[in-house]
Amino acid sequence: MNIWWALGFGVAAAVVVVVAVLLLAILWQARRIRRLASAAAEIVGEIDANTRSVWRVAKINRTAGALLDGAAAIEANARAIREAVTHNAENEDAA
Repeated sequence: MNIWWALGFGVAAAVVVVVAVLLLAILWQARRIRRLASAAAEIVGEIDANTRSVWRVAKINRTAGALLDGAAAIEANARAIREAVTHNAENEDAA
């Protein structure tokens, strides 16, 4: 019976060693993942800061479109004024 007890303790010790090694491996991987996640978070922050100007392009395009519409309206008004002045000058010459 003594041999069976020794064998049982040996198997139990082997199981404990394997579990301890697996636990240490899990802890090591968890620390590695945490370190990589921190690095990734920093990189995401840099990407966010570097691409904010790109997202502002849509606002700039809307503003430029509004300016273009305003310039077109000014041009149309100027053309109408020129035609009105030219038409009045022709009528005065004819009279």
